[in-house]
Amino acid sequence: MPKIIGDSLEEHRAAMRRRVFAALVELLRDRPFDLITMADLAARAEVGRSSLYNHFKDKEAVVVAFATDETSRYLAELNESLASRTSPTERLETYVRHHVDTSKDFHIGLGPELRAMLSPESVKAMREHVVAVEQVLRQILVDGVAEGEFVVDDIDATVSLLHATLSARHASADTTTRFVLAAVSAS
Repeated sequence: MPKIIGDSLEEHRAAMRRRVFAALVELLRDRPFDLITMADLAARAEVGRSSLYNHFKDKEAVVVAFATDETSRYLAELNESLASRTSPTERLETYVRHHVDTSKDFHIGLGPELRAMLSPESVKAMREHVVAVEQVLRQILVDGVAEGEFVVDDIDATVSLLHATLSARHASADTTTRFVLAAVSAS
C-alpha cells in the first residue's frame, strides 16, 4: 500500500502537489520543458510514477496545475496588499510594487517558449491565469479613470503595455512605479 504523506488524504494530495511543483521548478532550471518526462518529475519529487499519474495525466497537466496554484497564491497575496488601499493611485502603486517585489517568487519562466510547446487546450488554460491577474489591473485603471486620477484612452492597450513594463527584470520597484504612474498621468 502506498505511503500517505500527512494525516489525511487531503493533506497527502496537497503535499504531493507541492513536491511535484517543486520538482517541476527545479527541473525547469536545469533543462527545457520538452526534455522533462513524467519519470523525471516523479524521481525529483521522490514519488512513484504511478502515484504521479494518479494526480496528473501528463506533464502539461502538471504545468497547468502549477500555474493555477501559483496564480491563486499570487492573487491572494495581491488582494491582501490592495485591501487597505483606497485610491486608484495607491492601488496601482501597490499593484506595481507587489508585482516587481514578488516576480522572483512567482515567475519561473512559464513564458512564450513553454507555451509554444503546449497543446491549445493547455495554452487556453494558462491564458486564463493571465486574464485573472490582468482583471485586477484593469479594474484599478477603470476606477482611476472614473475618479479622474488617470488619463487612459484605451484600457486594454494600457493593460498590455503596463504588463510589458512589469516584465523588465532589472528595474527597481521605485523606478517601475514612477514610470507606470507617469504613463497613466496619475495625479
